Amino acid sequence: MKRLVRKAIATDLPVVLKLIESGRKIMRESGNPNQWGKNHPSTAQLQKDIEDGHSYLLMDRDKAIATFAFIPGPDVTYAKIYDGAWKDTAKPYYVIHRVASLPDYHGVMKDILDYCFSITDNIRIDTHRDNKPMQHCLVKYGFHYCGIIHLLDGDERLAYQKLL
Repeated sequence: MKRLVRKAIATDLPVVLKLIESGRKIMRESGNPNQWGKNHPSTAQLQKDIEDGHSYLLMDRDKAIATFAFIPGPDVTYAKIYDGAWKDTAKPYYVIHRVASLPDYHGVMKDILDYCFSITDNIRIDTHRDNKPMQHCLVKYGFHYCGIIHLLDGDERLAYQKLL
């Protein structure tokens, strides 16, 4: 059965929080102890994603197996890029943030990206230098490494973009 993506609603917040915690654990186990601390992303941020209509769940039958935020740009943290350049700066783009899943489900990122590219042909995404699994997924899917961006708190992230 094909997996489906749906928007998260207010009553899904506990599920989103559970998926974020699972993603945090997966990152720690894969050698990425620094990307998300205990309070990032915050409950308030996840709640805002839901309220703004930017929070999504990847469903496998009736079970939520992943969550992500899919947000139309521009993203303020992408305004300046260092040691590189975006593939395109003229076309509107979307951003994917806060991807997390349950363990032992394969092809999750491909399903998320397939869905997102059914909405737009220009996606930007960033990840922590230690998040090797995410970097692998992005390159495998055809994203191009573009350079380094800085989050609002100053943390560095590796930035990627793909245009169809």
